[in-house]
Amino acid sequence: MKYLARRFLHPFQTVIIPKMAKSKFEYVREFESEETLLPNCWIVVRIDGKAFHKFSAKHNFAKPNDLRAISLMNKAATCVMQDYKDIVMAYGQSDEYSFVLRKSCTLHNRRKSKIMTYISSLFTSSYVYHWHSYFKDQKLKYPPSFDGRIVLYPTDQNLKDYLSWRQADCHINNLYNTTFWNLVLTGGLTPAEAEKRLCGTLSSDKNEILFSEFGINYNNELEVYKKGTILLRKRLKRPNSDKHKIVILPLHIDLIKEEFWEENSELLQMETCHKYEWPEDIPLPDLVLSQLHINIENKVDIEAD
Repeated sequence: MKYLARRFLHPFQTVIIPKMAKSKFEYVREFESEETLLPNCWIVVRIDGKAFHKFSAKHNFAKPNDLRAISLMNKAATCVMQDYKDIVMAYGQSDEYSFVLRKSCTLHNRRKSKIMTYISSLFTSSYVYHWHSYFKDQKLKYPPSFDGRIVLYPTDQNLKDYLSWRQADCHINNLYNTTFWNLVLTGGLTPAEAEKRLCGTLSSDKNEILFSEFGINYNNELEVYKKGTILLRKRLKRPNSDKHKIVILPLHIDLIKEEFWEENSELLQMETCHKYEWPEDIPLPDLVLSQLHINIENKVDIEAD
């Protein structure tokens, strides 16, 4: 019988293992199965927070929206996009994020479990890693978790309809939650009473409740609450410079209308990212400033120093 020597822990500690052991037990790999994703289809990985109603309550998230929580989700998603260049765009709202990978993607040989688990785990670890950057006075009481799923969309229209569905869901949920929590926190109703009050109401009814009872014009709510966040790769001009840099840009705009796809035609045509002219009268988001290596607190260009 042939023997194979292996060294462990210490350079002079040698363990003798029969060479036949490898082939004897290797048969168990036959029980493994691997699903390969169909070619020429858009790959969408959607991650979703597990029991985030409980998680948000334990960590004192503001109701109906906590901008810290939204910003943290956007940061985690940006980390994923920076690591995986095959992701052409992402869309997030509430405790979910959808990542769109190009049709021609060959990442991990299009193995479903690899793509899904890597993206889900990177998002989760990034969420935990950056927690204290957004919740400075709130200790993370227990680790959050996110599940992941993959759906294939064979046509451009299928993909557009999927993203439209998620943004429509964002609007519907936010209008309900905004009305619900105003009834509870300001109107003095119990959660059960607020739920009963809103049962069967239309969007117009909720808008009327907000305006007539609380003086809130829903149209004036922050766009990030109403439309969610779109993350795109864009070539952005650095402040006080003629140089451009590719960044992950957060936008809170309507993607349901065809105008979005016309202005960002590179997404479906799978071209390199286009230049984006950020309005000079609007400050760059902190998420972008950090990518440009600009100190967020005093807006100093670190690379220029």
